[in-house]
Amino acid sequence: MDRDFEILYNRAREITGKKELNKSVSYAHVGCALMTDKGNIYTGICIVADCAIGFCAEHAAIAEMLKNNESRIIKIVATDKNGAVPPCGRCRELIKQVNCENLKTEIMIGDNQIFTLAELLPHVWLP
Repeated sequence: MDRDFEILYNRAREITGKKELNKSVSYAHVGCALMTDKGNIYTGICIVADCAIGFCAEHAAIAEMLKNNESRIIKIVATDKNGAVPPCGRCRELIKQVNCENLKTEIMIGDNQIFTLAELLPHVWLP
């Protein structure tokens, strides 16, 4: 495994682990870590609510990145209790929307399976 992905994977795994907030809300089923073109790492966790207003770990990590005035993602990985998981379609689209250069983002979707966003999102919605 590439050293950067090893770091990101471990950071995502550290924050992954389902927690119950109350009977309607749980969080951290999925953790995410991303690396920007400046070498900074941002993390996020998912929130799951019975009324379907939760959000993905990738969205939380991207929000943290944007808060710090960055938008170019070099590498990203999300994990659940079983290991690396691919981003959902909504997350793929957000990664692209925050910076068109993110089509070059490398994404770990399984054990040593690395794809670019362009490979996972071949037909983009907006140029």
